Amino acid sequence: KRYGKVVTVVTGFDTGIDIRKIAKALKNELACGGTDKNGVIELQGDHTKKIKEILVTLGFDKESID
Repeated sequence: KRYGKVVTVVTGFDTGIDIRKIAKALKNELACGGTDKNGVIELQGDHTKKIKEILVTLGFDKESID
């Protein structure tokens, strides 16, 4: 379905975290489309450089993000 387009995948969330809320915040901050399915967030485009600092501002521990 993606036809060779770049997608950033964010995985490894704990079970008690609202992934839908995080996905919405990431999409708003990065100005991109995306979805959350089965505990995985898929964002359209290459956002690997920006995503770590955004997750830290959302309250995630900097050491737990790869």
